[in-house]
Amino acid sequence: MKNPIEEIGILHRSNVHIKNKDKLNEILNNIARGGLRKLQVVSDFDKTITKQHEDGIPHLSSFAMFSRIRSAAEDETYQATVKKLRQKYYPIELDPHIPVKDKIKHMEDWWNLSEKAISGLMVTQQDIDDVCLECKPSLRNGCKEFFRDLNDSNVPALVFSAGCGDIVAAVLKHAGVYLPNVKVISNFLKFNEDGTIMGFKDKIIHVFNKNEYAVKNTDFYGEVADRENAIVLGDSLGDAAMTQGMEHCQNALKIGFLYEQIEDSLPQYLDTFDIVLVDDQTMDVPRAIFDYIRDAAR
Repeated sequence: MKNPIEEIGILHRSNVHIKNKDKLNEILNNIARGGLRKLQVVSDFDKTITKQHEDGIPHLSSFAMFSRIRSAAEDETYQATVKKLRQKYYPIELDPHIPVKDKIKHMEDWWNLSEKAISGLMVTQQDIDDVCLECKPSLRNGCKEFFRDLNDSNVPALVFSAGCGDIVAAVLKHAGVYLPNVKVISNFLKFNEDGTIMGFKDKIIHVFNKNEYAVKNTDFYGEVADRENAIVLGDSLGDAAMTQGMEHCQNALKIGFLYEQIEDSLPQYLDTFDIVLVDDQTMDVPRAIFDYIRDAAR
């Protein structure tokens, strides 16, 4: 059996952590045998496609960008509510000592209360485009090239986000990576006739319920029905479950980006992801693995 870890030199970097090398080699060999025609990519958006920080300054999430839209920024009640919610629930999301099963109810509460807070605001597509251009979120170094390689190779890519779908889609479009192979599943806003937000269109997606229920009845599911291998990218423990329930997905290579509470969180991340990248603001590892799979088929 080949030893892909030895062949993919970037996996030897000091910030690349692998708990079970035998398992990883097995997954990489299986995916390489299937080639690109059996491959799909499933990725989180906030802090996965976008950088976790720029020179130590955290990047805004899609919901944080939404909060800078004029109608939201000028609504003192909305601003006070979302600030209070974040102060209460974000530490719970990150706390490595709280089991995921206990976090889920808190995340449901956070997203449900956020939906109530956002309802009643008036926002236009131009407002969304303007705030994305104003905030200029940075994609990971090499992200644009990675997405273009996927598109050129006809590899489907799903951006699966618990953020604000309208912002996610706008950022991808402005960055030039919302390509024909890319689909977005997220919390898209529902508007009434006069442009007032009524909540979200579908069942709320939060950081710990990104599983097959949101994918199964979509066009994307049909497109990947014959693609049994997946590269999964995320920064939250819940992201590792994004292909859960895909009966056809036999090999999922899970890559986790870790930046906050590194020392306390690393053991859980190593138990959850096949590869953990500590404070890595690039797409170097996913691109190197993609190149390995592509080259193996030649």
